[in-house]
Amino acid sequence: MLIAVDIGNSNIVWGLYDRQTLKGHWRLATDVSKTSDEYGLLFRGLLETEGLQTSHITGAIISSVVPSLTHTFEDMIESHFHRLPLVVSTDLDLGLKVIYPNPHEIGSDRLVNAAAAYAHYRTSLIIVDFGTATTFCAITQAGEYLGGAIAPGLGIAADALFSRTAKLPKIELARPKTVIGRDTVGSMQSGLIFGYAGLVDELVSRIQTELGQRATVIATGGLASLIVPESRSIQEVRPDLTLEGLELLYRRTRGEE
Repeated sequence: MLIAVDIGNSNIVWGLYDRQTLKGHWRLATDVSKTSDEYGLLFRGLLETEGLQTSHITGAIISSVVPSLTHTFEDMIESHFHRLPLVVSTDLDLGLKVIYPNPHEIGSDRLVNAAAAYAHYRTSLIIVDFGTATTFCAITQAGEYLGGAIAPGLGIAADALFSRTAKLPKIELARPKTVIGRDTVGSMQSGLIFGYAGLVDELVSRIQTELGQRATVIATGGLASLIVPESRSIQEVRPDLTLEGLELLYRRTRGEE
């Protein structure tokens, strides 16, 4: 079985694959202060709830946008699961041609998403990932990864309103009943939810124009469920896109695709 780990700035999402079937996945808060042994105990405990032991693990792959945790997880997987993990980089066969002046600047999660989406759709794509940041990736029909856009994520924006103003409260990220807020909380929710839907639609429209071709627009990420229902441009949601990409890249690297 394969452990696929996506280390993000806010959350660590990891999944367990049996061949190409996702058998389970879990979400943990990202904590750079935790040691490899602490993460190892967490992972092993979650596996044991599924009736699995470390001996069932045959491989591992990591995508990380938190450099300080990359080595922690490499060490954890080697120490607790006795496997040498594959770490995603532009050196892997992504199935894409990366048209970017400095490919090493691209977050590995964006590359993994692009690899998974292009392998599935084989057409021009715009991928919107609603995570700590809201990222947009543009891929041509020929499989060229062009780049994209990065905006502050919904959670960052909400936290900024609370922390940088004297009277605005910390609020739940939820859809308000009306666009015209009748109180402070409703007004903040309107600006965030409907405002970000507008941000997404405008950026998608501009990216479509620059691509010069009609692209399929897909969404992923932990906050996608809040914005997708309000967006006019997103056509499909793939919540496990990053895990799918990690499993794909592991097989491809091993020559099993």
